[in-house]
Amino acid sequence: MDVPHDLIVGYRRFREETFARQARRYRALAQAQNSRTMVIGCADSRVDPATIFSAAPGELFIVRNIAALVPPFEETCSYHGTSAAIEFAVTSLNVENILVLGHGMCGGIAAALEAAEQRAVGRFIKSWVELIAESRDELLDLEHIEPEARQKALERIAIQVSLSNLTTFPFISDAMEDGRLALHGAWFSIADAELRWLDRDTGVFEQIDLGNP
Repeated sequence: MDVPHDLIVGYRRFREETFARQARRYRALAQAQNSRTMVIGCADSRVDPATIFSAAPGELFIVRNIAALVPPFEETCSYHGTSAAIEFAVTSLNVENILVLGHGMCGGIAAALEAAEQRAVGRFIKSWVELIAESRDELLDLEHIEPEARQKALERIAIQVSLSNLTTFPFISDAMEDGRLALHGAWFSIADAELRWLDRDTGVFEQIDLGNP
């Protein structure tokens, strides 16, 4: 078999270490999953939600895409991978929380900014990041914003756009009204592992207090 060497080495380590310690958990998970929280994260290899939250297998239901974006609800004969995952999490798993997790130095957000300048970013990427085009353009209309600050601002705005789009799904709005589901937003800094949580009342991303679990 033509298996990439690093993958087979990692698999062997998983079997010898992780699985050996948690075999009972995996056998139980084979019967069903019961995640309380869904995380919508970026596909970026540096930002793994399970690692950030030290989650064991089965604890988080995760979907990852470019820039952790959520499209608005729509009923079309097309492919809706992220929407399908959201529907399954809410209607089948009955998750209690959905977290949209953005991050610093996000390539998808950078692509959205590049697309505004009519630069080539890829056929599928361009159409995907257009989900935040309106908010991006409003940001670009502001003067005196340095590129780094503009990138960070759009990363956080994109989280809020995705949270707003989540509320357009009828099964989500129903679950929220019944008190069965809560929506959250957070931003993660890769360089220093800093996690900032969105206060949805103020719109401010506040640093997590590690001394107050």
